[in-house]
Amino acid sequence: MGMIADIPAIGAISEESGLVPLPATTDGRFHVGRDGVVSVTATGDRKVEFVAFANHTLAHVKSAMGYPAYYPVHPVRLDRPVEAVLMDLDGTSVRSEDFWIWIIQRTTASLLGNPRFELEEADLPFVSGHSVSEHLQYCIRKYCPGKTVEEARRYYFQHTHREMAEIVAGRGRENAFTPTPGLKEFLLELKATGVKVAVVSSGLYEKAWPEIVSALRTLGLGDPKEFYDAIITAGFPLRHGEVGTLGELSPKPHPWLYAEACRVGLGIPFERRHHVVGIEDSGAGVCSIRLAGFATIGLAGGNIIESGTRALCTSYCGTFEEVALAISS
Repeated sequence: MGMIADIPAIGAISEESGLVPLPATTDGRFHVGRDGVVSVTATGDRKVEFVAFANHTLAHVKSAMGYPAYYPVHPVRLDRPVEAVLMDLDGTSVRSEDFWIWIIQRTTASLLGNPRFELEEADLPFVSGHSVSEHLQYCIRKYCPGKTVEEARRYYFQHTHREMAEIVAGRGRENAFTPTPGLKEFLLELKATGVKVAVVSSGLYEKAWPEIVSALRTLGLGDPKEFYDAIITAGFPLRHGEVGTLGELSPKPHPWLYAEACRVGLGIPFERRHHVVGIEDSGAGVCSIRLAGFATIGLAGGNIIESGTRALCTSYCGTFEEVALAISS
């Protein structure tokens, strides 16, 4: 097994890691062999590019909306005792990706005026794990280039409002939000040992909150605001005539949701970050946790392997029982 790069703060990367060596960053800012750049390596889905120097690394987070960013990559480790666990929502805590992909499909169908439209298998990595606007931008570029993100967002929220109302009324899409097997036992074990728990979602509040409420209601764990120590979502959508909050341009794989959940929501300073671990099932989420400076446990069932981000995980587990062992041992 050959090595393609040795990236400071990440480590040695093998040919089988899923990461991809590049001659330069796609924006042309950094080139291998120039200005101290030792290597440039991208995640398999090309969403994040790591620029390695002799003693440090920068991460280039690309943006379908035209606002990329560079972040320092911090070394991580997991020190015991663990003080806090930061948990993704969709795919990790709740199985709902199929539902939201279906909403994206319905939105694209509305843009096309074709109610029979269906997404292709190849579209799936690009319509999950990122922001709503990025998902919609991808579909517009591929299927309806004459349309705008603004048009798509109007249809998206029409479909979302209608379906959420139906679900709350008990008439909606069956099994739209299903708690991941083993979640209840895992959460109760964390609470029993005094570990703080935060749930972190790239989903807008109007999407994420019904999921959280539905999941804890199903599990019999009561009010999420009382059970979780912090809940962070991508906020409220910006619409004409309304006040929105920051969230569409700063979601995963940017670090801000996880950083805010830990530093602001849980009150844990950056210097204590090695006692914090994040759990994710998506490549975008793995990058988000790592760029926030936390150790990452990958959970099977998402797109971590396909996105080429397995090498960024401290551990990779198939069940919450395995996650609990990884945290405690």
